[in-house]
Amino acid sequence: MGRLPSPSLPLFSAGGWGMVAALMKAGSPAAFRRLCNEIGTVDAVGIEERVAKYATRSVKQASKVAGLKLVVSMVDLTTLEGKDTPDKVASLCQKALHPHAGLDVPPVAAVCVYPSMVKHARRALGADTAVRIASVATAFPSGQAPLRSRLAEVKAALADGADEIDMVINRGAFLAGEFQLVQDEITAVRDTCGAATLKVILEVSELETYDNIRAASFLAMRVLRPGDFIKTSTGKTLLNATLGNNQVMLEAIRDFYLETGIPIAMKPAGGIRTAKQSLHFLIAVKETLGDAWLTNRRYRFGASSLLNDLLRQLEKEKTGTYQAPYHFSEAAESY
Repeated sequence: MGRLPSPSLPLFSAGGWGMVAALMKAGSPAAFRRLCNEIGTVDAVGIEERVAKYATRSVKQASKVAGLKLVVSMVDLTTLEGKDTPDKVASLCQKALHPHAGLDVPPVAAVCVYPSMVKHARRALGADTAVRIASVATAFPSGQAPLRSRLAEVKAALADGADEIDMVINRGAFLAGEFQLVQDEITAVRDTCGAATLKVILEVSELETYDNIRAASFLAMRVLRPGDFIKTSTGKTLLNATLGNNQVMLEAIRDFYLETGIPIAMKPAGGIRTAKQSLHFLIAVKETLGDAWLTNRRYRFGASSLLNDLLRQLEKEKTGTYQAPYHFSEAAESY
């Protein structure tokens, strides 16, 4: 796997009581205290200082083009709207396979749709394709449904041809300190997935603190398999992926890997709309986890409106001029 980069800033805050204090009201302070002792807490000031430096990195033209193409290959092209139709999904699949004529760019990593649209995506993509089909499940985005219903949704998506399942955790159980319940539910979904890849959505805005994000990351990773993902957001809340919460999760992945040797993948989702932003996220990956994570098997972007800006920037690097936004086919809403 190669040696991981050493952290350049302190990871743990002094005392280690941030998460406990934030959630003492939640019913199981002893459980939080034990978890804090096991995994440590986050130096929030250190995180913000570190991610601020990513925007100052200079990227030369050849590296920029390579980085933009790499991001294209990492995009999960997504439509998650109540007005989704089979034709809209078919159009999305064509864009996934061929992002833009005249540009030497790879297909995206996956298309991501609701379970009811999986069969239409499979029909459009066919069986022999590099583009995977991901489906949000488990009562996305709230996760507020009986477990048997959530597992039935997973089974239906897989039966219709999904390669990957994006599940949401039970945030209410986490905030109540019911850690075993959270892990048991993730385990049940993992086992239902079989060989399919599982992505566990933490919904970071509802976890509220960096300490809670780190704790939820560890709870998920402890029951995931190599190559499964932890993911920031559903894209359906006001705050989604930021460099800060992405960094907290990357450092959790690094620490878990150093402890166990198990490589967990990462997916920031929602709010990443520009090519410039995406390069900052790539820099974060390289400096925290190293080159082994610079692949769509270990890092994804859950952001569809990002794709057109990537293509626009690549066209500019090729021709020297910016094309109008309508020059590129319309993508689905970002999530």
